[in-house]
Amino acid sequence: MFNIATVQKPAAQALQQDGLSLLSPDDLRSTLQLTAPDWASGWQGLTDSWNRLPPDAHLKDGGHYRKRRHACFVQDLAAATLTQTSHRAHWQPTDYNALHGGFERWFDPIEPAVAQAPAWTGLLAQLGKLFASVQPVAQWYVEAHQFRIDTAGGVGRPTPEGAHRDGVNFVVVLMVARQGVKGGETRVFDANGPQGVRFVMQQPLTALLLDDARVIHETTPIFPADGAAVPGFRDTLVLTYRATGFQSP
Repeated sequence: MFNIATVQKPAAQALQQDGLSLLSPDDLRSTLQLTAPDWASGWQGLTDSWNRLPPDAHLKDGGHYRKRRHACFVQDLAAATLTQTSHRAHWQPTDYNALHGGFERWFDPIEPAVAQAPAWTGLLAQLGKLFASVQPVAQWYVEAHQFRIDTAGGVGRPTPEGAHRDGVNFVVVLMVARQGVKGGETRVFDANGPQGVRFVMQQPLTALLLDDARVIHETTPIFPADGAAVPGFRDTLVLTYRATGFQSP
């Protein structure tokens, strides 16, 4: 299933055959047709918002290493619309998240200037169209999570719940920034077997696309880079696409 050829296939083909696709920044832009200069400059203008994420108040391991914001959208494929919903809690069953599942987690909303920006909505919509070419659906229920994991306490855990699935159709992990850290190896494994791949996402706009029914994933802890004078951080955008509505109690 998994080998180096996986990351060299077109994204739709890789998702169909392997359940995952790892895209370089150039491949992401070309695959999603985000090649206009105004998209690149527009996206760059949004990245500063990761500096304004509030702390995640729901970490059950007692840590203070994660900051985040959250928003939800509905994409109508036939009408070619992407509509932000009223703010809602994030909920997962314990079957998928034994550590943080089973209760409603309210996070501060993604800033309106970010969630309504053409660069943001264009990215989400084009990803939805790609996923619909793999699994045809009428609508996607999309959850967006801005994450910052830092090393101010010595260690930061991108996935404190461990290797997991999310209970959706597709998952996207987009690298936004990585500064002054080491570690943070992303691992993706066949949900029904021992095969897997491991890699470190380094460049901004590197994207990992996952078929959530077929693979499990995790990212190992991050630590301050050798010789780093100040705490480092790892910023990502995580998107989930689900065909049958938002998960709820």
